[in-house]
Amino acid sequence: MGHGVGDGMGHGVGDGEYGVGDSVGQCFWVSVVVVGWVGLGWVGFGLLVVVVAAAAWWWWQWAVWVAGFLCSLVWWLWFVWVGGGVISQSKPVTALTLQTNSRWIVNEAGQRVKLACVNWVSHLDTMVAEGLNNQPLDAISKKIVFMGFNCVRLTWPLFMVTNNSLGSLTVRESFQKLGLSQYISGIQAKNPSIIDVSVIKAFQSVVSNLGANNVMVILDNHISQPGWCCSAYDGNGFFGDIYFNPDLWIKGLTQMATLFKGVPNVVGMSLRNELRGQSQNLPAWYRRYMPKGAEAVHIANPNVLVILSGLSYDTDLSFLRNQSVNLTFTGKLVFEVHRYGFTDAKIWEYSNANQACANVVDIFMRSTGFLLEQGWPLFFSEFGMDQRGTDEQLNRYMNCFFALAAELDFDWNIWTLGGSYYIKQGVTEFEETYGLLHWNTSEPRNSSFLERLSAIQSPFQGPGLREANPHQVIFHPLTGLCVQRKSSLEQLSLGSCNVAEAWSYTPQKTLSLKGTNLCLKVVGLGKPAKLGNICSDSGSHWETISDSKLHLSSTIGNATTLCLDVDSSHTVVTNTCNCLSNSRICNPESQWFKIITSARSPSSIKILEDPSPKSQKSELIVKVPDEDFILN
Repeated sequence: MGHGVGDGMGHGVGDGEYGVGDSVGQCFWVSVVVVGWVGLGWVGFGLLVVVVAAAAWWWWQWAVWVAGFLCSLVWWLWFVWVGGGVISQSKPVTALTLQTNSRWIVNEAGQRVKLACVNWVSHLDTMVAEGLNNQPLDAISKKIVFMGFNCVRLTWPLFMVTNNSLGSLTVRESFQKLGLSQYISGIQAKNPSIIDVSVIKAFQSVVSNLGANNVMVILDNHISQPGWCCSAYDGNGFFGDIYFNPDLWIKGLTQMATLFKGVPNVVGMSLRNELRGQSQNLPAWYRRYMPKGAEAVHIANPNVLVILSGLSYDTDLSFLRNQSVNLTFTGKLVFEVHRYGFTDAKIWEYSNANQACANVVDIFMRSTGFLLEQGWPLFFSEFGMDQRGTDEQLNRYMNCFFALAAELDFDWNIWTLGGSYYIKQGVTEFEETYGLLHWNTSEPRNSSFLERLSAIQSPFQGPGLREANPHQVIFHPLTGLCVQRKSSLEQLSLGSCNVAEAWSYTPQKTLSLKGTNLCLKVVGLGKPAKLGNICSDSGSHWETISDSKLHLSSTIGNATTLCLDVDSSHTVVTNTCNCLSNSRICNPESQWFKIITSARSPSSIKILEDPSPKSQKSELIVKVPDEDFILN
């Protein structure tokens, strides 16, 4: 995720074109050649001399090329004696240690680092990261970067590190033991370096390669016994269950924290996924185990964030409202929460969409979201949806979620990266409909969803953003886009939130374009909304209505109330407000807008092309600003 030499994305020094007679330009160009060859050592440098001499003979630009050669020599000496001698895309760059500042996660400079993570499953029966039979490890890491993620939540089973008979298995032996020999040839072909190393070494290789691609890692203890999670009766749910020995858990956390101490891209450890079951209880959580696990991790590896989960499948942290966790350290504690559409399935099934969204947000705020208000970082470490997009209730939940995620701007992790598992609950090649990628092609299952997701990958708020004066943007959850002007016209359309218009929502309920005398105005039913400079009439006053508070309404001369909407061309229009009644079958999502506070600088965006050689089309993804990266 860094930008410059060796960023793994095809962007670095030397992208420009320089004339043959321009000595400065030639120096720059030849320097790039040196940088490219220096990874080969002295042999590479010798070859460079031949290349430069041949070029000089060909073009007869002796003076220019001598100057370029001398400049290149300086570059080479600097990289060898000062920079460590090698420039390599596989060599990770030192990361800044993360810490907490009130509700924010920040780097050592105090600038916000937003965790925008994707889950990579490595806790199932094989104890091997999924997809390595289909794609080279480095290709997967680069695809993660291309999709805009700066972080991976990498899951691991406790017994992999506490049971030597499991942890010492080679990758080949692990698959053979499970009767999954059909995957071995694929792994050997795509990732030959890991096929005959232990599963723990293979896990380390995944972490290392993610680091080489400047991707942060959260290590998540997902389960004890390798396999699918989670059932209330699987013996892995709470301290004291048959597969959940607390002392062994502390031992495993300590081993894992120690193993990755000093690994620069491992920035956090999640103590345990989805505590649950009939034996869960607050005294055990508070007085015995979670603080003890947190202390053990911090002692073994004081650099990492320590992430604590709640009860009831990590949906409930309400007990923290009036009773904090007592720890000996500060500046490292983060809480996590999970919530899916199916978590509140009955609400979505039996309620009007506006009512359902309001109810789900209220439950979230009462059970976990209040921690943000109290000044604690909250990591939304699992959410997701069926990437086929066929479940209407889940789709509505995601629209509600996007509005909440943009407004609260919390850190998050989406479930999950891959579209299948080697084996899940006895079924091989099990399809994961929540997976973002087809493993066999490494192409997205739902590219429009990824485009929406890009809207919340970079921070809207937090310490260190370039924009000194926060403003507001009008966010459209259904598309992940924001309201902006159509070129120089008065009409408005949807576009990237990274270059969205800066608005001010005044106490008079006008939406004024910041720095101008223009405001948002309603024209009529089915007509485009426009900008105008008369901002005192009823058609320029905008109220948030409906239970969800996601409708923006205004009135025209005959007292008709209209709501902001979007047509098929992404033009912002006004239509009759939809789904304000109790109907369960209406669909209001095109009319859902959220006014959110933003400190983004509209000019600070990066556009990168897909590095995948198999890509058949030119894809563009808006990347987060440089300041949001922790690996430079």
